[in-house]
Amino acid sequence: MKSRDSDDTGSFQALARRDEVIANGKTTNESPKLIGIAADHGGFALKQYLTDRLRQASCQVVDFGNRDLAPNDDYPQFVVPLARAVARREVFRGVAICGSGVGVCVAANKVGGVRACLLHDTFSAHQGVEDDDLNVICLGGLVVGNALAWELVHTFLAARFVGADHHRRRLAQVAEVENRVSTERYWNGPVKVLGGNRRL
Repeated sequence: MKSRDSDDTGSFQALARRDEVIANGKTTNESPKLIGIAADHGGFALKQYLTDRLRQASCQVVDFGNRDLAPNDDYPQFVVPLARAVARREVFRGVAICGSGVGVCVAANKVGGVRACLLHDTFSAHQGVEDDDLNVICLGGLVVGNALAWELVHTFLAARFVGADHHRRRLAQVAEVENRVSTERYWNGPVKVLGGNRRL
């Protein structure tokens, strides 16, 4: 009888079946449909629904948590590991959920190599991937219903980066800022307030 840690333990398929976070150093070449998902209490119910729908659609899902409904949990604990796995290409793409979707979007975008966006419409769900190589979709569990959330996730996962030169050029500029290579190129002077004595 094979133990829980049998020969196929290191494979994407085994990890996805066991709902475990992948170890460092893996790539998506073996399983291009391995999807990471994470949520706090505000997105927990939607995470459960989307996980079921993804599996019904023959996607393998890695659940980064929370695994239980915990009213006082904190979204960075689950979303940051998801974002790191996306950045390392351990999962194909990520789905991050909190109450509004805003918090998980902020947290995911702090991880280098992640391009996360809060989405509410299908146009942005596919265009964000096609033009901007979006790799994490963020949703508000208290904002979008199950049907719309599934339509958004399905659209996001089906889309592919077009890779046009102008898109690559813009992404390179974003990466330059992200890597802090030459931020002065984008802003050389002090902030100026326009309009006299107007207060912000």
